[in-house]
Amino acid sequence: MHAIWHALSIAGSMAWEITWALILGFALSAVVQAVVRKSTVVSLLGDDRPRTLAAAAGLGIASSSCSYAAVALARSLFRKGADFTATMAFEIASTNLVVELGVILALLMGWQFTAAEFVGGPVMIAVLAVLFRLLLRDKLLREAREQAGRGVAGSMEGHAAMDMSVRREGSFAQRLFSREGSTSVSHAFVMEWAAILRDLVAGLLIAGAIAAWVPDSFWRAFFFDGHPLAAKLWGPLIGPVVAIASFVCSVGNVPLAVVLWKGGISFGGVVAFLFADLVILPILNIYRKYYGARMALFLLGTFFAAMAVAGYLVEFIFGGLGLVPDRADATVPDSGVSWNYTTWLNVAFLLLAAALVIRFLRTGGKDMLSMMGGSPDFGHDGTTRARHSQR
Repeated sequence: MHAIWHALSIAGSMAWEITWALILGFALSAVVQAVVRKSTVVSLLGDDRPRTLAAAAGLGIASSSCSYAAVALARSLFRKGADFTATMAFEIASTNLVVELGVILALLMGWQFTAAEFVGGPVMIAVLAVLFRLLLRDKLLREAREQAGRGVAGSMEGHAAMDMSVRREGSFAQRLFSREGSTSVSHAFVMEWAAILRDLVAGLLIAGAIAAWVPDSFWRAFFFDGHPLAAKLWGPLIGPVVAIASFVCSVGNVPLAVVLWKGGISFGGVVAFLFADLVILPILNIYRKYYGARMALFLLGTFFAAMAVAGYLVEFIFGGLGLVPDRADATVPDSGVSWNYTTWLNVAFLLLAAALVIRFLRTGGKDMLSMMGGSPDFGHDGTTRARHSQR
């Protein structure tokens, strides 16, 4: 019983450390979703030129999503005519280059990991674009588009199909601070939380259990801790494998990354582990449904290669600059709640979250929430646009 309580206390302490950062990140994402229409996103992703990929990454960063929703949205954009490489860049950025992830990494692991994430992400996108140029054949792409056009359901289809942007005209501020704008923000905010909550809770519980029950000696042996060269070579290869097997995606894998870093995985291995949220086993199965088995295997191979290269490059750059933090400074939060800056920030942002939830409930949000699973074709005629109450 003590062991279970220890694991739960670690999970709870981690959750308390990151609560305000998650609320901040999803609130910012909701603001963007309220003022940027999905038709605008599609129009900007028409090819795989570097400028287009940079735009795709920027739009992905702005429209933060859980991994399942990001994958569903990428398929939706692809069906509407967006370039496949650009949609993959969008997908990577919307889960791995977002505000909440960067803040949580800084809180739990140090600013160096946040910097590494934002250096490694563009590297992964660039490597993936090169691999697609070299290896992606027209026949496979045609098969993928045909399969995508069939509209086979995966996960979070209704959420991906919804367009909650404000339709009224006017400046950014006029649209955002209108009644429709506040409603749109509240709907997007709650929907993002609903999409990620399952994986976040799973990630915290898994990380708490591993931190409490798996001895550090196991991880040190598994990651070749004490053998610097072997650890640096092994880390970016084994990191994604651990992520694939853990079934945890999006920001939910950050708590486990803390445990792995403390256990001895290399700096580059942590980065590769974090990027692998888009190739966990459930998402690979969704790729199979969306694009066919051959394309799912192609994405597994190219994504794995790109995240490994990103991990090695980050290891080289940050190691060369002396920016890799001391593992001895890493701690797994287990002290519970105390009156410090984290608590004050949590109180402030929880009040903001409560206001958005109340607005959500008062403007028909519960009906939208029930349609999150939805259909991939739900709303292609505009019916999934949030018809916000003006109360």
